[in-house]
Amino acid sequence: MFGYIVIHKPELKVREYEAYEAAYCGLCRSLKRRHGRLGQMTLSFDMTFLALLLTGLYEPETRTANGRCPAHPMNRHTWQENIFYDYAADMNVVLAYYKCLDDWQDEHAYSRLIYAGLLKGQMRKLKKQYGSKITRIGMLLLKLREFEEKNICDIDQTAGYFGEIMAELFVYQKDEWEQRLRRMGFFLGKFIYLMDAYEDMEEDLKKGRYNPLAELYQEDAFEEKCRMFLKMMIAEVSRSFESLPILADADILRNILYAGVWTRYGQVRQRRKEINEGES
Repeated sequence: MFGYIVIHKPELKVREYEAYEAAYCGLCRSLKRRHGRLGQMTLSFDMTFLALLLTGLYEPETRTANGRCPAHPMNRHTWQENIFYDYAADMNVVLAYYKCLDDWQDEHAYSRLIYAGLLKGQMRKLKKQYGSKITRIGMLLLKLREFEEKNICDIDQTAGYFGEIMAELFVYQKDEWEQRLRRMGFFLGKFIYLMDAYEDMEEDLKKGRYNPLAELYQEDAFEEKCRMFLKMMIAEVSRSFESLPILADADILRNILYAGVWTRYGQVRQRRKEINEGES
């Protein structure tokens, strides 16, 4: 359910791409330092976006360094470090843990259950630091699971639960920016949930798995309605983003929100179109 919040590289300037790479490497290093190799394996583009967003908003003291890493030993890389990369790393592990449990329940993939077990030690530490946040995320996932098990195709409700989860992650602290960040995370979460359902539609039907778009898929206007829903979600995300006083890396964040998030959508729609044309 992740990997949709990415850059659109063709529209980035070289220095912007290098800055994004530094953020991605910074998150990777925070994951390794705080959660070891297992945590590092959970690295995602989605939490790189969160680290950039919170850094741009709060402008914390940030350290920039340059060096080599085991993954790329031949080349030197620049990375950034600050409290928000650490926070994004922690949330990355939380999401990965619950994603593994969700995959186990959906697909009974033992590899995901084993990985979740390996992350339990890190989760115990994180619950001490983010107790109420993690408790709420767990509760929301349980509610979402109940809807899915009852096969309730209420798009707004199911996507809303995941939206509330992302809203929790986007709020670092209670302050004047809390409500705008929460709203931004909420609609971005709904976008991610619906985009994931849109991409997995045929596979879910084939395997008899829950998909909130299953009823809509029977309609001739399926593609048009899905695009409309997704555009509405990103419009709300963008509106909240533009209300925040962010200057640093704002063009990178806009690149992600206005172009990058549509990358997978375009790929999925093209693939589905080719399949349909081949069957006709």
